[in-house]
Amino acid sequence: MPEYFFNGQRFNLKYPAVMGILNLTPDSFSDGGLFNDPTIAAEQANLMYQQGAQIIDLGAESTRPGSEPVSEQEELSRLLPVLEKLPKDQFLISLDTTKPLVAEAGLQAGAHIINDVSGGNHELLSLAEKHHAGFVLMHAKGSPKTMQISPTYQNVVEEVRAFFDSKKDDLIQRQLPRIWIDPGIGFGKTLEHNLVIMRNLSMFKEEEWGLFLGSSRKSWIDQLCNAPTPSDRLGGSIASALASILHGVEIIRVHDVQETAQAISVAKEPVSYTHLTLPTTPYV
Repeated sequence: MPEYFFNGQRFNLKYPAVMGILNLTPDSFSDGGLFNDPTIAAEQANLMYQQGAQIIDLGAESTRPGSEPVSEQEELSRLLPVLEKLPKDQFLISLDTTKPLVAEAGLQAGAHIINDVSGGNHELLSLAEKHHAGFVLMHAKGSPKTMQISPTYQNVVEEVRAFFDSKKDDLIQRQLPRIWIDPGIGFGKTLEHNLVIMRNLSMFKEEEWGLFLGSSRKSWIDQLCNAPTPSDRLGGSIASALASILHGVEIIRVHDVQETAQAISVAKEPVSYTHLTLPTTPYV
């Protein structure tokens, strides 16, 4: 069980770890508007922790396809009242943000990880290093507003891997307690791109970083299974989580914490997470 010091707090992470999603937005694709009240949001964070989440990911700006950005002040007004209500020593708190000012304020208020969907912003990396925070680097093609407008790749696995390789020197030179990379399911990818990435997650493994996946309730499950609303996609979300841990993913970002944590606990019994034979070449 790895031990880390994140922003002055010691944590033991048991892999694979569940990260619970807590959207503080009115317009997120799955649960927008449910947790606008800081007290309700804090109660939800503590509930997800009790259900098995080791990390809570706070998002105060929607990154769903087609979403519009919000100002720094608007994002902070949603985030800080919730962050102030959360304990800083029970579970890890992640900030899903692309804005350095928001990240700085959140880290000063006790958050432990920056979850960067902007693709490795140098300012965000410097802030993570300054506060000795963990860092999640996600691949995305385009901004949330435009990313799903006809995304194209020659070879999605090779191109996403090349993106992470281009960031590798900068990442490993930083004094960060832990880095995770996220191939960005649904962020500038078609259904086929998502499926090829899912089949080839082990191609992104490196000693220098851990693997991270966020596939919960996303529209690719609807395209596969005819599940038109996000709440219809529990089975597909759990299946993608279990498939990913067979490829060595360390952190699974999910909406349905209790169900996913239970499924992982059961699936780990017949399959040893730490002694897997993984493919060494990509397949489609």
